[in-house]
Amino acid sequence: MKRTFIAAVISCISLLAAEGMINVPSDYNVSKTADRFEAILHRKGMTVFARVNHTDGARKVGKALRPTELVIFGNPRVGTPLMQCEQSVAIDLPQKALVWQDAKGKVWLSYNDPEYLKRRHAVKGCDKVFAKIEKALAGLTKAAAQRQ
Repeated sequence: MKRTFIAAVISCISLLAAEGMINVPSDYNVSKTADRFEAILHRKGMTVFARVNHTDGARKVGKALRPTELVIFGNPRVGTPLMQCEQSVAIDLPQKALVWQDAKGKVWLSYNDPEYLKRRHAVKGCDKVFAKIEKALAGLTKAAAQRQ
């Protein structure tokens, strides 16, 4: 009974930690998924501001970290209207996608749920922009992470 309760509490904590994130399973390793995602962003005319390899950073300080890469990207045509609706959303822009390998070896491509950002910043009057972002992110991540 105690073990079941403890497992349930740990599970709830894990769910809370991931609140506001959408996790898309990938059919590729971390590097390949990030490469594919970056290539798709470029083809769609988006700006890739940076790609951070957290695993390399950890290695440089003598630490181990499962494969983890962050792609920072955006498009001012989409981000600017959001900031015009609620300027504080700028703290979460440009967009970020995290490509990471979990403890079981599964690779994920994760990003902030636009609905979460909408609630976080109490954005009003930008529903069409958020819908467009939601649809675009879902398509981009699926194309990068899953074999067609």
